[in-house]
Parts: sequence; structure tokens; C-alpha cells
Amino acid sequence: MVKLMSEDNFQKNYSMSTVHKAIQLMRAFTRDEKKLSLTELHKKTGIGKSSLQRLLSTLVHERFLMKDEETKQYSLGMELFFMGSLVEKNDAFLSAAVPVMKNLSQLTKENVSISVIEQNERRCIYNIPSQHELSALTYIGKTSPLYAGASAKTLLAFQSDEFIGNYLEQVEFKPITDITVNSPEALMKDITEIRQQGYAISHGERIKGAMSVCVPIHNRFMEVTAVLTVTLPSVRADEFDIPNLTQDLLNAAAAIEENINS
Repeated sequence: MVKLMSEDNFQKNYSMSTVHKAIQLMRAFTRDEKKLSLTELHKKTGIGKSSLQRLLSTLVHERFLMKDEETKQYSLGMELFFMGSLVEKNDAFLSAAVPVMKNLSQLTKENVSISVIEQNERRCIYNIPSQHELSALTYIGKTSPLYAGASAKTLLAFQSDEFIGNYLEQVEFKPITDITVNSPEALMKDITEIRQQGYAISHGERIKGAMSVCVPIHNRFMEVTAVLTVTLPSVRADEFDIPNLTQDLLNAAAAIEENINS
């Protein structure tokens, strides 16, 4: 006997499918692909063109997307910009972190970022760009594997042994540069060192010609939920006393933790 789906369940499933497609559609835009045509969006998302056109029309109407009538290309809309500004204002963690990051940015003049673990990757959730024309670029939303670079490896190092073990069983090491960590043994060696010294320094593991210094940020339960990083071109590394820069980062992380717990 075939059991028919109720109208309520049908509407619920249809609505969830539509929401999922809308999210998938907006995630198709990246820093390198800020404008996309209907055909390009169809290829990137796999959404049928008729459904895609309806979604695009709705998202443009609600200002989540913008459409250039001359080029027929779409881009992310001002409604997302507005909603993003609310995240900074309302999120307790960023409210605690951003003022400290701004002070560190003024002190170093270099790129300052905060990253977290999301779906077994490192994701940048806030970034203050370098004040120099020559800089090591990162940006909000940027992701990278947990084995590449100081930020990612610091996040991984302070997770539980069980988390790390599961990650090592699943991960496929893919070189980003010629010195990216490429084996479980090499990664565990780095993890042990980071745990012992309480910070990480990397040179060109994720971006050639860049170096990063990274420290952990603990929540009120002493769990590492985020990391604070200064990234700069290697050619300017000689301008810094790296131990002093590391201490500046540790002091900044402590200030963020104090703000979180106050």
C-alpha cells in the first residue's frame, strides 16, 4: 500500500529544499567570483534553470542578490552586508575580540585575523587587513585544511586526542605549497611542538612568501575555540623581533579571554 505524503509534509519538505538551494546559490559566490551569470550559477550549483530563475528573482527582490541588467550577471546584495554588520555587533565573542584585534593591528601594522574550526577546516571569521601595500592576504570566510599553516595547526593541536585521531584517519594530505605538511607523522610532530610551546609559527605552508604567528584563545571552560594570528610577507619578518611579536599575540589573546569572561 502506497502511503501518500500529507500536504503539510509536502509543503515542509518543499520549503526546506528551496531554502537549501537558496543557501547553495549564495555560497556559489566567492572572493574570486563576485559576479556570476545564470549559466555559471547553473554549472556551479547544479540547480535546474527554471528553479534557478525563480530563486534568483526572489533573492533579487529581497535584496540578497543584485542583478546587473546590462551584463545579466548576479552578485551578493546589500541585505547580506547589513546582516553581516549585525553579527559583529551582536556576537559576544567578536564584541570581546575586535577591539583587541584593532589594537594589535595598530601595533603591528600587519594582517590580524581570528579563525575557528568549521566542518574539519579552519575558517577565518574576522580579519583586519595589513596597513602595507605588500601584504599576505586573507579574508573573512577563507577556509584551509587543518594541516596547513599556523592558524589551522594551532586550532587542531588544542583539540582532544580523539578529535585529532579521527581527523588523521579521514584527512587526505594535498600540498598547497612545496613545504605543506604531507603526512600524519609530520603533522603530529608539529602538534606536539605547538602544545608544548603554546603557539605556532609557519613559513610558506599555505601562502608562498608569507609567515604567520598564531596563539590559541580559550573560552571560560579553558577550551580552545578560536585562534588569533598575525600574518605578514616573509620579506618583512626581519623588521620584527619574533619572540616579542609572539608575546604581543599572547597578551592580546589573554585580553580577549578576559573580555569574554567579564
